[in-house]
Amino acid sequence: MMSLLSASQSKAIHFGAGNIGHGFIGPLLVDSGYHVVFADVNKDVIQKLNEQDSYEVLILDEESEQRASVSDVSGVVSTSNDIVHVFADPAVDLVTTAVGPNVLDKIAVTIAQGLQARRKTDAGPLNIIACENMINQTTTLRNHVFEHLTDEDKAWVEENVGFANCSVDRIVPPFDPKNSSTPLDVGVEGFYEWVVDEKALHRTRPDVKLKGVKLTASLDAYIERKLFTLNCGHAITAYLGFLKGYNTIDEAIRDEEIRDTVRNALLNEGGAALRRKHKFDEEEYRQYVEKTMERFANPRLKDEIVRVGRQPLRKLAKGDRLLGPAYMARQYGLPIDNLAKGIAAAFLYEVPDDKQSVELQKKIDNIGIEQAVAEVTGFQKGSKEHRKIVDAYHSLRKTDTRRSHS
Repeated sequence: MMSLLSASQSKAIHFGAGNIGHGFIGPLLVDSGYHVVFADVNKDVIQKLNEQDSYEVLILDEESEQRASVSDVSGVVSTSNDIVHVFADPAVDLVTTAVGPNVLDKIAVTIAQGLQARRKTDAGPLNIIACENMINQTTTLRNHVFEHLTDEDKAWVEENVGFANCSVDRIVPPFDPKNSSTPLDVGVEGFYEWVVDEKALHRTRPDVKLKGVKLTASLDAYIERKLFTLNCGHAITAYLGFLKGYNTIDEAIRDEEIRDTVRNALLNEGGAALRRKHKFDEEEYRQYVEKTMERFANPRLKDEIVRVGRQPLRKLAKGDRLLGPAYMARQYGLPIDNLAKGIAAAFLYEVPDDKQSVELQKKIDNIGIEQAVAEVTGFQKGSKEHRKIVDAYHSLRKTDTRRSHS
């Protein structure tokens, strides 16, 4: 068994004790020498974190299996006063989050209170890194936090707190309880990437190195490569797979038609635009795409399509994983046929217990697909991009195995 056990005087607070938090970010922080204090609203999870000496991370690679033991962790309920007291601890010099983009504004209140307590106790500088799957996630969190600070607090935070955006990449699917000895155990793929904007960090303790983290002065390139490649391909695979009745991503990507659509979207459309904008080496980027598709095909992940496809309106946001590469491809005069197919499939994603899916279907029912595409994507009616998406929608609708109508 590979051990990640590490005792340390340095502490990090991590908001979100879900799969990403204790399966990806938490273990890397522990391996870097931190005692990690998980903050979460789930009182049962926090209680288990405090009761158990450790939990295990199962590496779900196709050809081998490793179990990493994670220790030196504890937990606090994020809605209690305990978290504010932890912020005031001088040993804390790092705060990370993995709560989901829609929760950043909610934890911002708590973080603001924690920073106020830290200022009062003169606990010293720290860094905050939000590890959400979105562009400029830490800047977004910072803006929310500043809404709850006084002018004096803002001045102190400006001087003492670094807010660094990042790019995080690791597939952490829901974990089958049969593979775990405790409810805290989690399964993750072997591949991971965590890239942080070094220019935004407050250099409080240069002796503390984050293992497995790449610091860069060119974060935008990494963010867009990940979002417009991994997340884009993931979403297209999910939405096309949904229409064909597949249940998991690995099943869908093994479908030749879906695989070809994803590969062409990533290599010749959005990917070609990425290479032009960021000067990526063509062969290195091709290998990155092939590795990404290899990851999708890993049957041990059992990554459910409804997990990857959830919240379609968020995934259809301008600048996000589907429209971002489509607009970039258009900017460089590149085709978007395969991207348009993936975008159209998102408009056909109909899952009753997904609020955004229901909202999107109601919009289509109320104003029609042509107007819905125009409003959601921003592509004007009559434009070739709009027409490609609408045509793909009608074509895919005819082959949708999950609909009772044609």
